[in-house]
Amino acid sequence: MVRPDGARLTGPMTAGTTLVLGSTGKTGRRVVRALRSRGVPTRAASRSAETHFDWNDRATWPAVLRDVRAAYLVAPEEPDLAAEFVKTATAAGVERFVVLSGRGVDVWAQRAGADQSMIAAERAVRDSGAEWAIMRANNFAQNFSEDLYHAPLLAGRLALPTGGVPEPFVDADDLAEVAVALLTEDGHAGRTYELSGPRALGYAEAVDIIARASGRRMRFVELTPEQYEAELRADGVEDPWVGLYTSLFEVTREGLLAEPVDGVRQVLDREPTDFESYVAAAVAAGAWR
Repeated sequence: MVRPDGARLTGPMTAGTTLVLGSTGKTGRRVVRALRSRGVPTRAASRSAETHFDWNDRATWPAVLRDVRAAYLVAPEEPDLAAEFVKTATAAGVERFVVLSGRGVDVWAQRAGADQSMIAAERAVRDSGAEWAIMRANNFAQNFSEDLYHAPLLAGRLALPTGGVPEPFVDADDLAEVAVALLTEDGHAGRTYELSGPRALGYAEAVDIIARASGRRMRFVELTPEQYEAELRADGVEDPWVGLYTSLFEVTREGLLAEPVDGVRQVLDREPTDFESYVAAAVAAGAWR
């Protein structure tokens, strides 16, 4: 059966393997864990995972696609690779794709010099003829404990050009649970879900919550875009990444990410995890010791 939008309706994924690309990343490793806890045959693939996969080495593609029926896709840095891979995957028998993307990507991608990787991955699965669903997520709460903002917080100072605009940070565990539902259940074909936490809070408030819960001295400093760019360069960040990071905060300052959305509730029939609960769990796990 085929939807009017061209996506095949195959129903729940009851046979074959589910492929998770980027399986060592913030969402990927959680998706792998959640799938396996449900008894779903899962192939974890990345450059450093149990199954080796490299976007830039097409010789690694066939092995990861063998017997795969559903695939979790995190966009490659090179936009053209997404369409190539999806075409190869569909020919190999993949029937369902779930893509992790970002809120506001449709607006941001239209701007000169903007990164095209996520919108290209969305376009690739929409055009594939296979069943697809897209997850457009806010910034992850786990950025504060596992990635971008972790080291600055441990040093006591997080400085960003947010313009004071709040954001409803989304918990990566919620994203993984949503991804599993989209990968294994029916009823989501041709859907794009916007995913956020339950309330918006400013970066200064977020840092204050973490500082109180962890018992560490931390502060947030609001920068101008020019100051932020200068700090990135002083830290040795190379030019392409400087442009990417600064442009991301343009979307933040314009308020495109500020309003909470109900995608988590739509898929999981529950409220998303609030920031305080995320922080309590991260503190218990020793994130800011």
